[in-house]
Amino acid sequence: MTIPTTEKSVTRALLISIRTPDVSLQEVDESLAELGRLVNTLGFSVVATKTQRQRSTKQLSVLGSGKLEELAALTSESEQSQNDQPQLDFDQDELSALLASGDIQEQANVAVFDCELSPNQIRHVEAALGVEVYDRTRVIIEIFSKHARTRTAKLQVEIARLNYLTPRLRDENSGDRERQKGSWIGESAFEINSRRIRDKIADLKRELKKLQEEMQGRRSSRVEQLCVALVGYTNAGKSSLMRALTDSEVLVEDKLFATLDTTVRTLQPPTQPRILISDTVGFIKKLPHDLVASFHSTLEEAKDADLLLYVVDASDENFTSQLAVVDHVLAELNVDSANKLLLLNKVDCISEERQLELLEQYPDALQISSRNKEDIALVHREIQDFLEKKMCPACFHIPYTASGVMGEIHSKMQVIDEQYHEDGMRITLKATPVALERLHKMLQSSF
Repeated sequence: MTIPTTEKSVTRALLISIRTPDVSLQEVDESLAELGRLVNTLGFSVVATKTQRQRSTKQLSVLGSGKLEELAALTSESEQSQNDQPQLDFDQDELSALLASGDIQEQANVAVFDCELSPNQIRHVEAALGVEVYDRTRVIIEIFSKHARTRTAKLQVEIARLNYLTPRLRDENSGDRERQKGSWIGESAFEINSRRIRDKIADLKRELKKLQEEMQGRRSSRVEQLCVALVGYTNAGKSSLMRALTDSEVLVEDKLFATLDTTVRTLQPPTQPRILISDTVGFIKKLPHDLVASFHSTLEEAKDADLLLYVVDASDENFTSQLAVVDHVLAELNVDSANKLLLLNKVDCISEERQLELLEQYPDALQISSRNKEDIALVHREIQDFLEKKMCPACFHIPYTASGVMGEIHSKMQVIDEQYHEDGMRITLKATPVALERLHKMLQSSF
């Protein structure tokens, strides 16, 4: 599962799509363009793309024999120095043009399929093409492995990687039943490796469970605070918006899956009560199931949020289908998306005519650019207005002997009026029902 990269080698990828009867040509093109961006993020050069119609992606040969022979002429394991073959670093327009042309510029040394392949399919195609074969799932897992930063994210990705790797182990020593130290009687090297991976997965899951319990504890401590979660397709601009809303140094890169770890910051300028903003991992089409399951705990931030900010790259022609992917994944995670605000980001990259079209299509959405301070101020106000509607007014008598609760009030509630009397303070405020109930209990216990 390691990627062959050296200072003098270039991984040149041939992208291959299988078009089944239920998939349109437009969907094939969109998915291939996205796959091109994925392999570029991984550091590969895209040299060509090929497509074949097939009834299914499940047959052993994957492609027809004639197509395999054609592709075998376009692939080679030979390594060439970067001086002779410079790595191609395309922008989105250049990549789209290449994918549309399908022209081969040089031989590929890796084939990448835009679907998930079984272990037997991968072995069959590798034998036919003579190069290493990746499927879409492996590409995404490799990207996640590169970008994971925190221990939690690394554990989640490693579990998904090992689950992917286990059925793809090659029983190259199936006839070797020599007993080895620490092995069961009669185990082959293949069986030993399989068992070790299963044990490793079990160890990782136990460690991950402990970390998830700690994460749940931190979320529980924030249950009375107002929380907003940024959700959306990968590279939609969530981290840029997070940085602008919280005035924080959050990683911002024009790459797919630049952010894997949930980040929580306070909305700036500060509000009363304080509002927390969380940035979550981006979604993508055909996201491997193991990764969705692994990042379930990370996405709990979205599940517990009072408001979801749906961030969309309005400059992407395919954003409507991307929005559908976000809806699907959130539904799969049982996240209630009723309380949401749609943000059409990057409108500075589209024409005024297109902006008017989007206004008619999405009248309740905000068209913004995370680079525009006025737009960020607008989002700031919308967040406050929305969350204020969730708060309830109340009036409390606070004895001077219980003045310690004032810190709780000012940090988690909106104070409307304070009146001082001989026996204490009469305070009018607005807060969430949970916060009001907690304040009531605190005052009762102080008497």
